[in-house]
Amino acid sequence: MSEQTIALVTGANKGIGYEIAAGLGALGWRVGVGARDQERRETAVANLRAAGVDAFGVPLDVTDDASVADAARLIEDSAGRLDVLVNNAGVTGSAPQEPTTVDSATVRVTVETNVIGVLRVTNTMLPLLRRSSSPRIVNMSSVVGSLTRQTTPGADTGPISGAYAPSKTFLNALTVQYAKELSDTNILINAACPGYCATDLNGHRGFRTPQQGAAIAIRLATLPDDGPTGSFFDDEGELPW
Repeated sequence: MSEQTIALVTGANKGIGYEIAAGLGALGWRVGVGARDQERRETAVANLRAAGVDAFGVPLDVTDDASVADAARLIEDSAGRLDVLVNNAGVTGSAPQEPTTVDSATVRVTVETNVIGVLRVTNTMLPLLRRSSSPRIVNMSSVVGSLTRQTTPGADTGPISGAYAPSKTFLNALTVQYAKELSDTNILINAACPGYCATDLNGHRGFRTPQQGAAIAIRLATLPDDGPTGSFFDDEGELPW
């Protein structure tokens, strides 16, 4: 197997995911660009390669079992293992999202992508991650999923949300459970908040750049072997659950 570090970033064809792929590639890593849309995926790979990144496309729909299984086979055939998985793909869900008016279908779609999609991809990639000497998993979450922040008077917790924010709370809880189960392995898994970045996800209303948002994921993807696991971080440090 190659000694080059192998990473997979889901939802990497644009925004924060693309910048995570670019940042990891700048370290000399080989980076799989996971994305559903073929044209956007190929364009992202071409742009990354033009920037000197050893990038390859990975057709990947995190909501589809067969697609995720095919992605794992592609990585196994081309690299033999996976060192780092960044679960970045996500959706906000449609409005309105007040709990009293949100459509149950919106909640279902949001959880399917933001939580079950992470579960599906992580479990399918675990056999490949177990072959790595220093496997890392980064789940891209959000501070709006922090119940502590949500219940702190005066805290900036974003709009009232019956789908997106709870999906990130669910993802945070899932991250903790993974860390507990994998505590006797060398796999480190953490949740990351990129901050409010200007991306398609929020209509480019954010005040941070996607590159700034990618920084915490890159830091957690490159943790030393004695680094933390089962925790939640942003650029300023550990966040409360």
